[in-house]
Amino acid sequence: MNSTKSLYELLGDDRLNQLLRTFYDKVFSSPIIGGLFNHTQKEVIMDKQFCFLTQFLGGPPRYNEKYGIPKMKLRHMPHKIDEASKNEWLKLMKESIDGLEWDEDLKIALYNCFPNVAEHMRNS
Repeated sequence: MNSTKSLYELLGDDRLNQLLRTFYDKVFSSPIIGGLFNHTQKEVIMDKQFCFLTQFLGGPPRYNEKYGIPKMKLRHMPHKIDEASKNEWLKLMKESIDGLEWDEDLKIALYNCFPNVAEHMRNS
């Protein structure tokens, strides 16, 4: 992997948007976690995730600029996120990443950014 560029720079906006479209199509149809998301418009959720992942993966601070400090654990507290929910989220993200036309090593590196964050969001 090219260590001089961030995952965001290597992924790019188009591929990141493709990932999020695929991922949220899966999320909204998931019987396990779909209900956690269906109270907000998909476009709003995708924009927040796009902004967050941009800066999380080493790009510009879009989330901070548009929504403020992420405080992701606090923002997720109103939603019951248990082990099954966490595992479903990770499974759907992995499936979505695997569908990208991208180098396999980069897919692995991208996916590996998520398990610790997903565990941190678990609150029940």
